Amino acid sequence: MGRVAAKPFSQPAVTLALIAAHGLTEEEHRKIVHLLGREPNYTELGVFSVMWSEHCSYKSSRVHLKLLPTEGKAVIQGPGENAGIVDIGDGLCAAFKMESHNHPSFIEPYQGAATGVGGILRDIFTMGARPIASLNSLRFGSFDHPRTRYLLGGVVAGIGGYGNCIGVPTVGGEVFFDESYNANILVNAFTLGIAEKRRIFKGTAKGAGNPVMYVGAKTGRDGIHGATMASEAFSEESEKRRPTVQVGDPFTEKLLLEACLELMKKNWLVGIQDMGAAGLTSSSVEMAARGGAGIELELSRVPLRETGMTPYEILLSESQERMLLVAKKGQENQVKKIFERWDLDAVVVGKVTKDRTFRAFFGGAEVAAIPVAALTSEAPVYHRPAERPATQDELQRLELEKVPQPEDLGVVLKQLLDSPNIASKEWVFRQYDHLVRSNTVVGPGGDAAVIRIKGSHKALAVTVDGNGRYCFLDPYVGGILTVAESARNLACVGARPLGLTDCLNFGSPERPEVMWQFSQVIQGMRDGCAALGVPVVSGNVSFYNETDGVPIYPTPTVGMVGLLSKVQRHVTPWFKSAGDLIVLLGRTREELGGSEYLKLVHGSVKGTPPWIDLRLERAVQESCLKAIEKGILRSAHDVSDGGLAVALAECCIGGPEKSLGARIELREMMRPDALLFGESQSRIVVSVKEKDLGRLRDIAAKEGAPLQILGEVGGPRLAIQPLLQLPVEELRAAWAGALERRLRRDEG
Repeated sequence: MGRVAAKPFSQPAVTLALIAAHGLTEEEHRKIVHLLGREPNYTELGVFSVMWSEHCSYKSSRVHLKLLPTEGKAVIQGPGENAGIVDIGDGLCAAFKMESHNHPSFIEPYQGAATGVGGILRDIFTMGARPIASLNSLRFGSFDHPRTRYLLGGVVAGIGGYGNCIGVPTVGGEVFFDESYNANILVNAFTLGIAEKRRIFKGTAKGAGNPVMYVGAKTGRDGIHGATMASEAFSEESEKRRPTVQVGDPFTEKLLLEACLELMKKNWLVGIQDMGAAGLTSSSVEMAARGGAGIELELSRVPLRETGMTPYEILLSESQERMLLVAKKGQENQVKKIFERWDLDAVVVGKVTKDRTFRAFFGGAEVAAIPVAALTSEAPVYHRPAERPATQDELQRLELEKVPQPEDLGVVLKQLLDSPNIASKEWVFRQYDHLVRSNTVVGPGGDAAVIRIKGSHKALAVTVDGNGRYCFLDPYVGGILTVAESARNLACVGARPLGLTDCLNFGSPERPEVMWQFSQVIQGMRDGCAALGVPVVSGNVSFYNETDGVPIYPTPTVGMVGLLSKVQRHVTPWFKSAGDLIVLLGRTREELGGSEYLKLVHGSVKGTPPWIDLRLERAVQESCLKAIEKGILRSAHDVSDGGLAVALAECCIGGPEKSLGARIELREMMRPDALLFGESQSRIVVSVKEKDLGRLRDIAAKEGAPLQILGEVGGPRLAIQPLLQLPVEELRAAWAGALERRLRRDEG
């Protein structure tokens, strides 16, 4: 490969202090010396620091992640690539992934969230899929915290600003507030795309002599050591890390998306990879590792937007809207023409080699030479100590008889509907374009979003779910419940799950109690996936979500995708007509542990989360699915945060049309607050025409799902006899404007 002259580059001396500043331990330094047979130079030290970071290497989580089931009849591509892929029939497949952008979003909320969206979009179209929908899972601190309003506003604006400009609808998500996230918010971004099965592309470098091409935007100094920053805990110094937050340009990303998809229609491409965390370094190294090859780069050829950048900076920059691809030899000019037509840089910066070594040159001088395996398969793998906290028993002890019962259950229901965790999130999602591309059938506000597959009768349903409070109280059960609720939300719209992606947000893995939480959550997710037949096809681990030694709640979030064979059969949560019967599928137990009611009304996070019988869960979901497929159900809504009373209220007031009341009669013998506000699992509230009740009974009986007639739709009130009755418009007023009331209060 021809060399390009560049200014001489003098590499600083590598000292013990410099090694520590790069987040590497003394033991890791010794291993690097052993693998290289010498001391690394400064640039090589930077390469090792990002590739061996927790964010890129999964060195603390890899041994646990192997437990998750990753195979299924629909799975085309499982973990290990830029995104997972499942078969959706008719020669098409769906690619999807979820990623975290937590630390950058806390430091610079607009750009942190925006570039999180941009990164996950690139993960999808690098597989050859056109993105069709995005969702997000957000966690903020308490509204009493002085930064919550600023962070909420910035993150939501960043998500909307990037997604709206690039023309991919943001169709759903979740937002949760708790003091556990005061100093460490979570921003998890999910994107779904559709591709032809015959045109799937992977991040692979093969064929010695094939050109390695840099395409997209120019490289700057933004984002340097972003992967390393994401692999360390926060402190009071974190505000000084703004230079490590990338800056996004959605208009350039739109050009890059279209140029890549146009290129993918040709026969010129060997492999392609997003330059995400660790930028040019990780993309080139990971492509070489997957292809069993080496890569040689001439860094002086990289298009730059800043002067005087060193090889170290070029390799570690996380500037956005960039891709690395391997083209077939002789097709370089054809590739360049496509990107030039989209006004993007396309430059040959290297070639594939046989020696399985990552080599970087700068103006002809070699600045790095590292075996690819040393950066990937031979990276450290830790079996970190895991220990159940001594406080866990006390945390799980909840004596219901000592929990005072409220005098006015109607007041409590309004309190819950006013809670920012339950209240309408319209203030958030009205800032997102959820209708662009005209495929959105069910947008934000339902149990799951539904996206039409154009040219067919099918649709895809997507949801993101998680409950850190449950996982804090019992991480094993919490892991199961996260999977179960996601699948239940899909069932409520009529979709059968195809696969899931996860984003696992935890504190420092160096803490035995955090590793215990992590291992327990993984085991719970494994058992939930196995019982419900849902494979894990992609995912992300985000450790070090803690500040000054205080970790967040263990918060796994799950993004699940399901298929509806007939889009016209989809169901929404809201009651449709007066006179319809209201039916509960599932069983209510007397349990309040971990509930929103217990935290909001009694200020307590204690007990165990609601228990789950996975056979019952499957029976309830299957009953709901079969009833929808037969056209029986008028509505279906998962019972989750806030319990049965909140679910019923949401069915009355949550829809886009006029509110409808309901007359309910409950006869269970248990304490009233548990009956109304307990969060027993495996429950779905459905409505049917009276003539279809018998058919629904038959389906539920065959599947083994309990069925209880609760009442009927109609009237101006939600009356739950003998416990409460309130005008539905009063309930809507409490629920609809709760977020905005808090934001206005903060402004005042």
